[in-house]
Amino acid sequence: MDPRSEVILRQQDYLNGHVLLINAPNDQLAQNMPDQVQTSIWTWNYADHQAFQNTGIHSHFSVEFPQASFDQVVIFVPKSKELLNYILHVVVSHLKLEQHVFLVGEKKGGIERAAKQLKAFGKTLKLDSARHCQLWQMQIEKTEQLKSLDHWVKTYTVDVNHDLLEVCALPGVFSQDHLDTGTAVLVPYLRQVKSGKIADFGCGAGIISAYLAKLNPNQQIFALDVDAFALRSTEMTFQRNRLNLTHLHLLPVTGFADAPKDLDAIVSNPPFHQGIHTNYDASETLCQQAKLHLKRSGELWIVANRFLNYPPLIEQSFGECTVKADQQGFKVLFACTK
Repeated sequence: MDPRSEVILRQQDYLNGHVLLINAPNDQLAQNMPDQVQTSIWTWNYADHQAFQNTGIHSHFSVEFPQASFDQVVIFVPKSKELLNYILHVVVSHLKLEQHVFLVGEKKGGIERAAKQLKAFGKTLKLDSARHCQLWQMQIEKTEQLKSLDHWVKTYTVDVNHDLLEVCALPGVFSQDHLDTGTAVLVPYLRQVKSGKIADFGCGAGIISAYLAKLNPNQQIFALDVDAFALRSTEMTFQRNRLNLTHLHLLPVTGFADAPKDLDAIVSNPPFHQGIHTNYDASETLCQQAKLHLKRSGELWIVANRFLNYPPLIEQSFGECTVKADQQGFKVLFACTK
């Protein structure tokens, strides 16, 4: 069991009634809650959401607070400070004065910084410090009027060969306030991508999807991500740039295996972070399974850190992997089905 969940169970006597676990890890915490607790989960991680549902736990996959009443809330600290600001705002917008909010997180995950953010809404008390984690309690002394998602979005402009794209990114989404180096290296090559039915795996704020849609408004774009905030950001980016939403298909996925079949191309700046931890499983699976999802003469385009040894994985499946670019620490890799 996740050490943060172990800390919650150590202090379970503080919990009662209908309790909402926010951003909870995929473990056995909900099944081990005390009898006086009715547990629900709010998560924006689709893989976790599916796992919770498969074990009979009531899970809400969304960027927005569940439409229900709760007696208490337990927030598992996210990696992003901006995302925690959004969550705290939403929580105190839905709860009432004197209700309790609990905050739990790893020391290396920023719990002490997060606890300071908690103080803006009420009196705080540290309940536990164990398993390299801390648990804090806050009694709400200040509620807020709920602000729309538009209030929380950050925007910036990407200029590729004098072709402007305005990017919208919600809190916690990869590269929220600037164009990351890997995508910047990849974008000039998007003109070479085969048109048709295209999947953007790990779509993030939708830069790749939107640029492909600008190049050819008639192609079908499948934007894939595990994160609900990424999927909503991609939709907002399309709306901001007045792109064809009828040809945008937003797909929450647990991994690349959930991608559509018979694709003309797969384009990706693949994810390799799971919370505060590094995890290359998703991107390695993409390299190994991409061919199964492509049509004949279908294309795979990936940008990745230079040190990641993806070409051999791609070659095992496609037979050949071409390095289209090698700059600023990133490689653009290309493969084609026969």
